[in-house]
Amino acid sequence: MAEAITTDLPPELSDIELRLGRRVSELRTARGYTQDRLASETGFTKGYLSKIENSKIIPPIGTLIKIAQALHTDLAELLGTETAERSDAICIVRSWERESVVHGEEAFGYDYVALANKRRHKHMEPFIMVFPNEMAHEMRFDHEGEEFLFVTDGKVEFSFMIDGREQQWILSAGDSLYFDSNIPHRGRSIKGESKALVVIFRPPDQADDATKRQPHTIFGS
Repeated sequence: MAEAITTDLPPELSDIELRLGRRVSELRTARGYTQDRLASETGFTKGYLSKIENSKIIPPIGTLIKIAQALHTDLAELLGTETAERSDAICIVRSWERESVVHGEEAFGYDYVALANKRRHKHMEPFIMVFPNEMAHEMRFDHEGEEFLFVTDGKVEFSFMIDGREQQWILSAGDSLYFDSNIPHRGRSIKGESKALVVIFRPPDQADDATKRQPHTIFGS
């Protein structure tokens, strides 16, 4: 089983980060899952999941999405967002209502701000995302679903590992990218400047399962 790379917790955490481990444990128990079963469903080790539940590590967004999908929920419920509205068909989040999900130092330099934190049971997970300047060469992320990125500021180097080979693209402000999230991927800022992006994750429909086994084709250059 895979164990995602994470760092030890820093001394200061947001309220969401502090309650994350408890929420994972509560939802897992409510679903009747053991840690062994959740490990089997997500591909992470039991020890890694135990560290998350005991708030010893904060995993990246890709890991949280895998856990949420395995527990048949979304990030709003997994993170225990107190302002989440369960049934409203229309959700408005004012600029002052945004919630930072994880901060850069806990998630390898990535900084995520949730844009739809008031809506639960949704099919998309929109974020404002700030990329790190440097990352370990072997560090990549993958999770079920599809992902759309729109670069709002600066330049980002985005790379994928396809058939054992790394393929890279440079994205500038105004460029967009759409891809299958199960392709190992990563992105970083260029020239030391912080780069903000809007990132949207969409859990896959059951009907999409067959397409995951098809060869990946990349359009554009």
